[in-house]
Amino acid sequence: MMFDLLPLYIDPGTGSMLFSLFIGVAAALSFGLRAAYLKLKFILSGGKVQKDNDSKSIPYVIFSDHKRYWNVFKPICDEFEKRQINLVFYTASSDDPALKTPYKYVKTEFLGENNKPFARLNFLHADILLATTPGLGVYQWKRSKNVKYYVHIPHSVSDLTGYRMFGLDHYDAVLATGVSQEKHMRDIEELRPSIAKKEFVVAGSSYLDEMRNRLESSVESKTGDDKKIVLVAPSWGKSSILSKFGEKFLQALRNTGFNIIVRPHPQSVVSEQNILKPLEEKFSDFTWNYDNDNFVVLKKADIMITDFSGVMFDYALVFDKPFIYADTHFDKSPYDVDWLKDSLWEIENLPKFGIKLEEEQFPIMHDIITKAMNSEELQNGRNEIRNLCWHCRGSASKNVVDYMVKKRNELLSVKNGDAEGVK
Repeated sequence: MMFDLLPLYIDPGTGSMLFSLFIGVAAALSFGLRAAYLKLKFILSGGKVQKDNDSKSIPYVIFSDHKRYWNVFKPICDEFEKRQINLVFYTASSDDPALKTPYKYVKTEFLGENNKPFARLNFLHADILLATTPGLGVYQWKRSKNVKYYVHIPHSVSDLTGYRMFGLDHYDAVLATGVSQEKHMRDIEELRPSIAKKEFVVAGSSYLDEMRNRLESSVESKTGDDKKIVLVAPSWGKSSILSKFGEKFLQALRNTGFNIIVRPHPQSVVSEQNILKPLEEKFSDFTWNYDNDNFVVLKKADIMITDFSGVMFDYALVFDKPFIYADTHFDKSPYDVDWLKDSLWEIENLPKFGIKLEEEQFPIMHDIITKAMNSEELQNGRNEIRNLCWHCRGSASKNVVDYMVKKRNELLSVKNGDAEGVK
């Protein structure tokens, strides 16, 4: 009897579960072998108890799941280097700028792509681990029993419940950019009594500090073109501008006569080529920007149009320029905020420092853009929002390293019976 051979296919969700199962089995085997080894060591030593030490434990670790977060971590790595404190920086990008940065005290290492970094991190020995990556303890990335403390640092001043479901549940602490990030995080904790309350510390924003410093030291460049530049900087997914309005939206922009730059979200480049490619071909007269560093394009633009992307804060707060947000009817369902009656903090406050664009207003987009560029009301709103979500301006990297050193000393003091911690 002959049988048709069907191609083997494993969907991403099943693949993630299988990977988690593999990690669980590997972890159990690892800890089982370690227990057997310690028991044998106990017998061979004549029954004498020998204290296990943390000689394998790395004092401070940073993990970056993508090179685009180097703008968050570089000022922090620089601060570690300045203080001559040893730090290990792990990255999941083979071309991460960190790998080519000449440090003496900061050791950088590429862990591999896809699931490889998590396979290493799940067995990591470290005292403090700092990361922007949500989803710890949810899918592939499990909490290692040999990491004492997991600290999340946001890569934006946006609402923390804008992460996918359970994004921060298993972190021990959050180093927030401002007080605006606490309320909804605490609301989620109240709704999930099984998770521990996280330590919440306002440290500031290292990447906004760095961007502001860069802006203040940059030189104005003249292009010789008096046309205003409109930057389109969408998020990604089915609620984003390009997914929802696509060609209709871009055609309305073309009709304004302004110079247009479209900067797709990095995840769109990975997941939404079926949307981007046709649009880029049809609107080849636009500039399509894919730079890893967004500084130059943000500085160049006179106004930005976005949806619910966190880049609106970078643009408004650092460059102090107006933006327009398209009404895409944000779908809460994939995100933690879906557990709440509220919407995302930034969506609730958008009218204070941005102008809403409805689909039926596309024909008068030129007038809306002109109004936004000359609005004193939006200027006042930017000042108000800046004071809510961007605290400790200019000292974020110092605050982050201070916190990590202090927290490690506390952890070591508890472990050693209130003995003095070490740097």
